[in-house]
Amino acid sequence: MTDKSPDVALADRFFEDFKKLKSEISKVIIGQDEVVNLMLTSIFCQGHSLLVGVPGLAKTLLIQTIASALDLSFKRIQFTPDLMPSDILGAETIDKDRNFKFIQGPIFANIILADEINRTPPKTQAALLEAMQEYSVTVAGQHFPLERPFFVLATQNPIEQEGTYPLPEAQLDRFLFNISLTYPSFQSEVDIVKNTTTDEKPKVNHVLGAKEVMEYQHLVRRVPVADNVIEYAVGLVHKTRFESEKAPGITKEYIEWGAGPRASQSLIIAAKCNALINGKYSPDIEDVQAVALPILQHRIVRNFKAEAEGITIAKLIEDLL
Repeated sequence: MTDKSPDVALADRFFEDFKKLKSEISKVIIGQDEVVNLMLTSIFCQGHSLLVGVPGLAKTLLIQTIASALDLSFKRIQFTPDLMPSDILGAETIDKDRNFKFIQGPIFANIILADEINRTPPKTQAALLEAMQEYSVTVAGQHFPLERPFFVLATQNPIEQEGTYPLPEAQLDRFLFNISLTYPSFQSEVDIVKNTTTDEKPKVNHVLGAKEVMEYQHLVRRVPVADNVIEYAVGLVHKTRFESEKAPGITKEYIEWGAGPRASQSLIIAAKCNALINGKYSPDIEDVQAVALPILQHRIVRNFKAEAEGITIAKLIEDLL
C-alpha cells in the first residue's frame, strides 16, 4: 500500500474500528483477549473457527456478543445424535394450495454457532460443512445462496468423548482456526462473578454492519505481502510433512501427516489481518508466527510414538517455529 492509496485510509479506519469492537465485546467477555482477537480475525478473513473448551467458559455468550457488536443475525444449533440435515438446512413442505414451499433452516443467518458439532453423525456434519465451503445449500435440487457475511463457529468439548463422532481431518481442514479456550485467571474470574451476579446487563453497541464487515474482508485480501513472508509460510507448512526435503528430525520422528496447501493459504490471509489489527499495512514473519498455532494444530496428525511419549501438537509446532 502506498501513502496515497485509498486502502491506507481504509486500513487506518479498520484499525480504529477493531479497537472499538474489542472495547464493546470486553463489556461482556472478560479475560479472553486472545480468543476474541482470533474470532474477529477469522470473520475478517472470511473463515470459520472451531472452539475447543470445557463447558461453562461462555462460548455461546462470546459469539452472541460478537454478533451484537457487528449487528449481524445469529442462530444457535445444538448438535445432537438425532439431528438431521434438514434440521440445519431447512425442508420443503406443502402449503394450503398444495404447492411446495421451502422453509429455511437456522443455517440462514450471518453467524452460526454449531454447538458440540462432534455429537452429530457425519451425514449431518457434512450438511454444515458444505455450506461453509460453498456459501450455499442445495435442497431437493434447488440452490439457495446464503447471506454474506457468513461465519460458523463450531464448538467441541475436549473432556466428554463418549457418544461423539470426531470430525475427519479433511473436514477439520475447512476451519481456518482451531482455538483452545482455557480457564480464566483468578482476577478475571473474580471480575466475571462480579459482572454476572447482578440484575445489571451491559449493553453492547453496534460498531459495524454487514456492509462494513464485507468491505474489511475485501481489504484484508488486498493487503500486499512480500515474497519472503510467503516463502516462510509455505516453508513452515512443508516442515510439517515427513516426506518433504525441508522436514526436520522431529517431523520424521513424531508426525504421521502434515498440513496441506490450505494451511499455507490460511497462514498468509490470517497474517494479513493480524498486521492490520496491529496498525501495519503489510505482514511480516512475526505475523505468520502469531497465527501459526491455531492454524496448524488441527491440520497435523501425530504418530503413535508422539502419543506414547506425550508429545503434544502444540509442542511440535513450537519446535518447528
